[in-house]
Amino acid sequence: MNQYGCAALWKELRRLEQDFPAVRVFRAGRSVLGKEIPAVGMGCLRNAVLLVGAVHGEEWLTARLLARFAGEIAAAWTDDAPSFAGLSRGKGLIIVPMLNPDGVEIALEGPRAAGPFREQAERLYRENGGKWQANARGVDLNHNFDAGWPVLRAMEIEAGITGPAAARYGGPYPHSEPETRSILNLICAFRPRRLYAFHSQGEEIYWEYDGIRVPHADSIARALASLSGYTLVRNAGLASHGGLKDWFIQECRRPGFTIEIGKGENPLPPEDLEPIYGRLLPMLTAAAFL
Repeated sequence: MNQYGCAALWKELRRLEQDFPAVRVFRAGRSVLGKEIPAVGMGCLRNAVLLVGAVHGEEWLTARLLARFAGEIAAAWTDDAPSFAGLSRGKGLIIVPMLNPDGVEIALEGPRAAGPFREQAERLYRENGGKWQANARGVDLNHNFDAGWPVLRAMEIEAGITGPAAARYGGPYPHSEPETRSILNLICAFRPRRLYAFHSQGEEIYWEYDGIRVPHADSIARALASLSGYTLVRNAGLASHGGLKDWFIQECRRPGFTIEIGKGENPLPPEDLEPIYGRLLPMLTAAAFL
């Protein structure tokens, strides 16, 4: 399997839409560079679970994982088997496999993919040893959500992160980035009952935010850990605030999770997909219907 950019993802999702009548492919929004952010829906989208991948550029394997799962679950959604029909009745699934298409393209192709931001990206890319997690403007999307953002901004400054960077800069203000606003608009439109944000790496599951009590979050977290063998961990340091699942828990008061797939160094190699997918398929399937 080769590296996986936005064009390849769109092609795969359009093929699913052609092959399976249950699948609806739509645009969740646009990136800084104007790329369409793809989304796929199945079932009742007003009572859906939301899965989001590739929030960070180098974590593009999460997009491939979620696209693979979309294909498998789409095939099952057409199955009339009573067991599946009972699970899926009245429920839905929304998958946004690649929230940060610009960042993925920069991670795959280098700073030339940053368009009008190329000069800045070249400098930031060098400073970060050729690694890229941010969007094209140098904003880390998982630091850009309005959940403890001022606290996180102070922590970033203390760590020497004072402006655009290849990773960990939360932007000039919360929700400054079109990618961030795109996923927030989708959440506000459909009000998903659960959120799962997929990152890499560490084989860990983050399941709480700021001591907020959310019904069923603890039991779902334990089920996810049992099915995957991943470790439940709490937010710490620069991962304490500003994330998508943090905002979701804070604003929606519904269970939200960050799942760090695989182990190693980002970007995880393409050959890791199959063993990761095989290990996580039971958890993914349960997550879609919990």
